[in-house]
Amino acid sequence: MENESGPADGLAGDDSIPERRYYRIGEVSRITGVKAYVLRYWESEFRWMAPQKSRSKQRLYRRRDIEMILLIKKLLYGQRYTIAGARKKLREMGVGTALETGGLTFETDHRARYRKIRDELARIRAQL
Repeated sequence: MENESGPADGLAGDDSIPERRYYRIGEVSRITGVKAYVLRYWESEFRWMAPQKSRSKQRLYRRRDIEMILLIKKLLYGQRYTIAGARKKLREMGVGTALETGGLTFETDHRARYRKIRDELARIRAQL
């Protein structure tokens, strides 16, 4: 499934992704080395992977989508996870809804922050 122009290990550095606002599926396929039909299939398997669509219904991916595709590719092809295993691993990493915010925010970061706030509130309450 590797494209000649795609990176050998399935991961591209930041320099290998051209700076643009949106990328069409063919461009994403070329950048990631993942065929377009595989990208469409992954959209059905990884529900949070839903690129925007243009008025003409073309998929429009953002840089963070490409980064996630490269991560999925690494899990599936590099580390030999199954689709279900990759979904579970991504869930453990907290990947999914955080993508809406413009980048990866891991669930553990949120839990730690909430725990810290809760502890601080408990400390304040004890002082009252």
